[in-house]
Amino acid sequence: MTLPMSDPTAWATAMNNLGMAPLGIAGQPILPDFDPALGMMTGIPPITPMMPGLGIVPPPIPPDMPVVKEIIHCKSCTLFPPNPNLPPPATRERPPGCKTVFVGGLPENGTEQIIVEVFEQCGEIIAIRKSKKNFCHIRFAEEYMVDKALYLSGYRIRLGSSTDKKDTGRLHVDFAQARDDLYEWECKQRMLAREERHRRRMEEERLRPPSPPPVVHYSDHECSIVAEKLKDDSKFSEAVQTLLTWIERGEVNRRSANNFYSMIQSANSHVRRLVNEKAAHEKDMEEAKEKFKQALSGILIQFEQIVAVYHSASKQKAWDHFTKAQRKNISVWCKQAEEIRNIHNDELMGIRREEEMEMSDDEIEETTETKETEESALVSQAEALKEENDSLRWQLDAYRNEVELLKQEQGKAHREDDPNKEQQLKLLQQALQGMQQHLLKVQEEYKKKEAELEKLKDDKLQVEKMLENLKEKESRTSRLGTSNQDSDYPLEKTMNSSPIKSEREALLVGIISTFLHVHPFGASIEYICSYLQRLDNKICTSDVEHLMGRLQHTFKQEMTGVGASLEKRWKFCGFEGLKLT
Repeated sequence: MTLPMSDPTAWATAMNNLGMAPLGIAGQPILPDFDPALGMMTGIPPITPMMPGLGIVPPPIPPDMPVVKEIIHCKSCTLFPPNPNLPPPATRERPPGCKTVFVGGLPENGTEQIIVEVFEQCGEIIAIRKSKKNFCHIRFAEEYMVDKALYLSGYRIRLGSSTDKKDTGRLHVDFAQARDDLYEWECKQRMLAREERHRRRMEEERLRPPSPPPVVHYSDHECSIVAEKLKDDSKFSEAVQTLLTWIERGEVNRRSANNFYSMIQSANSHVRRLVNEKAAHEKDMEEAKEKFKQALSGILIQFEQIVAVYHSASKQKAWDHFTKAQRKNISVWCKQAEEIRNIHNDELMGIRREEEMEMSDDEIEETTETKETEESALVSQAEALKEENDSLRWQLDAYRNEVELLKQEQGKAHREDDPNKEQQLKLLQQALQGMQQHLLKVQEEYKKKEAELEKLKDDKLQVEKMLENLKEKESRTSRLGTSNQDSDYPLEKTMNSSPIKSEREALLVGIISTFLHVHPFGASIEYICSYLQRLDNKICTSDVEHLMGRLQHTFKQEMTGVGASLEKRWKFCGFEGLKLT
């Protein structure tokens, strides 16, 4: 947009008259100090002859000091300033777009040439209308020249060196109303308003979102184009939108129903592709999850090694040789590493819990799992056969409709069949026969699969009944075994022979076993004790190690790593101990 930018004062006045705040190209106010209630620009000071470059007075004087007017010498006359103690001369309200001033108090012998000589200093004069009664009207080229002329109000004028009353006078300069000024000002305001409306319209058009492309009207030619696009994966979304618009417009009728049915059928053929794409994306997501889990476990192992280094450095053998500052740094580093390690460990355990929750609970016997997989495979095959059966039925319906349309066209024409149409009819009949045979085969396969599914369901029910019977037998045998043990061994012997001596130790064994159960790769005694010390600060590492050493069937100690990274780790083997006992 290359529009001329007018002066801001006139622009703001125009917008004020229209009742709206002036805006620029970007929609921002042109002048921040615009006050529509006052109808003026508060941020712009009024034009005064004290401004630099106006040519009548010296450079501007500070506002604290009073303005002192000086004598102005012209060729034919001299202008003497008024008394500075007198109040400033009164003026009427400035009319809009004022370029004309009223000048009174002229000397009787004053001519038009003298008036031009005095007021030409204010700016270019367009016209002078002089009266016989010692006043005149002067019209300037620009509005700011009027302010310069008002500066001369109150001056005493003397022609030459004469002191005659006819050669002297006191000038009174004031604003004057003129039709030409008002007409020009109104034209300028209308032009500025047009500019503003144009700018706002351009801004609205720039911010308005683009309209969607128009959808063509339905015809046989356009229908064939859309049908071809529906078969192409890259143009499918555009073609589907066109098809949807046609259907909503009501383009479907008796004649076009078959065409629309074939297009809907081709749209339905994309369902399988979309399902396959979703499965591929899910597979990629699972692979990414597995990679993330492996990387996280590797990071956790390295954190374990770093924490082990800190713990070994904090032992008495090496700790005494470090300075106080070094010990402080090592303890701070150790705390930070343990916190980060625990966060990573919790994250890894959360991932494993999610995987365990996703796994099925009914994994008791392998036979039931295989049967369930077979059953799901049969169900998926049956669903696929159903889809094929439906699609074949739809194709048959389409072929039948085409045959009926051909027959109707032949009846309307009332003429003998052409050889091409006979060939088409024969081909269609052959295709119909082939499709019917294929349908029969698919229906037979579907019935067989349904029979197999029913057999599998019966087998599953029998297996579930057998499992329930086995569970009941196991519960009975366990009750009998516990009653025999109670009768054979008295309570005192069992209490004396058990390695756990108190309830506190039993609680510790339970907490340690649950902690090690979620650490299948084992954990060091320091790691176990750091976890226990969060629960109770009084727990000692040696007591915990001694307790775990007594329970050989529940915990076992193994050496992991190679060379310098050798480490003793405790593992939970309670389930193996149950089998041995």
